[in-house]
Amino acid sequence: MRAAIFRDGDIVAGELADPVPTDGQVLVKTLACGICGSDLHAAKHAHHMVDVSVRMTGKPRFDLKRDVVFGHEFVCEVIDYGPRTTKALKPGTRVCSIPVMRVPDGITGVGYSNDFPGGYGERMVLTESFLIPVPNGLSTDLAALTEPLAVGVHAVEMARITGDEVPLVIGCGPVGLAVIAALKLKKIGPIVAADYSPTRRELARKMGADIVVDPAEGSAHTAWARHAALPADAKPVAPIMGSQVLTKPALVFECVGVPGVLQQIFEGVPRGARIVVVGVCMEPDRTEPMFGISKELNVQYVLGYTPEEFARSLRLIAEGQVDVAPLITGKVGVDGVRNAFAELGNPERHTKVLVEPWR
Repeated sequence: MRAAIFRDGDIVAGELADPVPTDGQVLVKTLACGICGSDLHAAKHAHHMVDVSVRMTGKPRFDLKRDVVFGHEFVCEVIDYGPRTTKALKPGTRVCSIPVMRVPDGITGVGYSNDFPGGYGERMVLTESFLIPVPNGLSTDLAALTEPLAVGVHAVEMARITGDEVPLVIGCGPVGLAVIAALKLKKIGPIVAADYSPTRRELARKMGADIVVDPAEGSAHTAWARHAALPADAKPVAPIMGSQVLTKPALVFECVGVPGVLQQIFEGVPRGARIVVVGVCMEPDRTEPMFGISKELNVQYVLGYTPEEFARSLRLIAEGQVDVAPLITGKVGVDGVRNAFAELGNPERHTKVLVEPWR
């Protein structure tokens, strides 16, 4: 099969053997697969990613001496079944799936694995029990945005919203935009969003942000405070160590994932703020605990989503409750993946590029 392969630190187009489904697995044809920012980070920081996985689990996530095919935001078509499958879905059925495989010792990832190629290749094998049929009438392109939307849905669920918060979203790439969409569904606000890119600020408005801020023109936290100020007759939170809270509860979503942003948030938020870290920072970062201690900050790190949240995200798109179409800014075949990785570094050019390996 044709695939865009991560090999020797670079993305190359080439041929690989078709994967073969084993017990409980299904052979599928990749119809579309989104390029995720995590894939860009993984290509740039592959050695660090492997090192961290060894320190966390005792084994590397993948072997950099062997080929890897990225891609975990996919829509596929059922081709054939391996042994011990129910064959409940007919060949030709379009499906989505959480990007993990059942293996004898647990689960392993699709796309960050030497053994289970992701959606930048023409063929994949998936676990049958994880397949979700794409609802009739929903386009393949829109269904491919299920996975990134699920990331935002999960982040908002993990925030444990009570309803009186004023949220601030830092970074309006695909993850931040998904968070904004999920917040809008909760009917809380105003939703404040901040990004240096004019294009992404406009997308933030389309996805449901009420106020957008250009950090180059002023602090996002100052803008947030203006819209979160308590009414003049409201009683502020009692002082602790000489500090009063004069705003509604702060709920900040960090959706950038680069060193330094978390410390900026620590310095900018009011006392008692809740911070949800959604951006995946692949590099060592530095924060000053005294800010968190003095302000009694609550920091929640999040990753991925539950199977239920993934299925719900597909329904939200299919039922028109979330319009993800504005996020799609380009499509490429296998030969165009390497260049797309480079172009995705420019937020004015692209937000979400879909790979269509069959091209």
